[in-house]
Amino acid sequence: MKVALVQVASPDAETPAHRLERVRRLLGGVDTDTDLIVLPELWRVGYNNFDGYPDAAEDLDGPTVQTIQAIARERQCIVHAGSIVERADGAKLRNTAITIGPDGRILHRYSKIHVFGYRSREVELLAPGESITVADSGFGPTTATTCYDLRFPGLWTELVDAGAEIVIVPAAWPKARLAHWRLLTSARAVDNQVIVIACNAVGTHNGVELAGHSRVVDPWGEVLAEADDSEGITYAVVDPSVVERTRTEFPVLADRLADYGVLNPRKVLS
Repeated sequence: MKVALVQVASPDAETPAHRLERVRRLLGGVDTDTDLIVLPELWRVGYNNFDGYPDAAEDLDGPTVQTIQAIARERQCIVHAGSIVERADGAKLRNTAITIGPDGRILHRYSKIHVFGYRSREVELLAPGESITVADSGFGPTTATTCYDLRFPGLWTELVDAGAEIVIVPAAWPKARLAHWRLLTSARAVDNQVIVIACNAVGTHNGVELAGHSRVVDPWGEVLAEADDSEGITYAVVDPSVVERTRTEFPVLADRLADYGVLNPRKVLS
């Protein structure tokens, strides 16, 4: 499986409409033999453009998804659209990641469960997601989480229990915590024996410098590709069968307890 990680900048002076058109042109430069294209988190509105969330909110048949659907059909490949501010049920807005199949249909969707509150208004503006699913991408059971979700291993355990072997992670991770980005993408791949395909945003947006360094990590922790901190396309070639081979050769997952609550941990008083 050939993967294209497409890092996108969201400069303050650029409108979401102009950015959508610019990214459409950028995707036109992806190699024609690519099987999976991945975009970052909230690239159209720009993650840190919190005041712009309500106006940028769209339905699942809005301009971003329609544009990506046309690209997926034209190129006959899977395109992970990154995430959008979705206008969900009622007055709720969600940070929703969407994967489009080669036929242009939505293959998978995921609303970010752990909305971010540290120096961010995401937790104020967006409702958290409430469910996870795994889809058959044709390359193996595939799912997605988003950015901050990397910090919560319990969520990843649930994804593996649901059958996931490939996890796509769109992100807008800041440069100030680049070391955490590298550590956590590798750790989640190793401790869950999955392929992690993580695409991060770049540039400076609303005063926050983003890290880039999108990467693909296999279940043994081998980094198959890592980008720099500039806008552009980085490729990786992934063998999906490495997941089954790794889990067979080194069966860590089989040794997990079904319920760690049975250990009845007690608080130790100093």
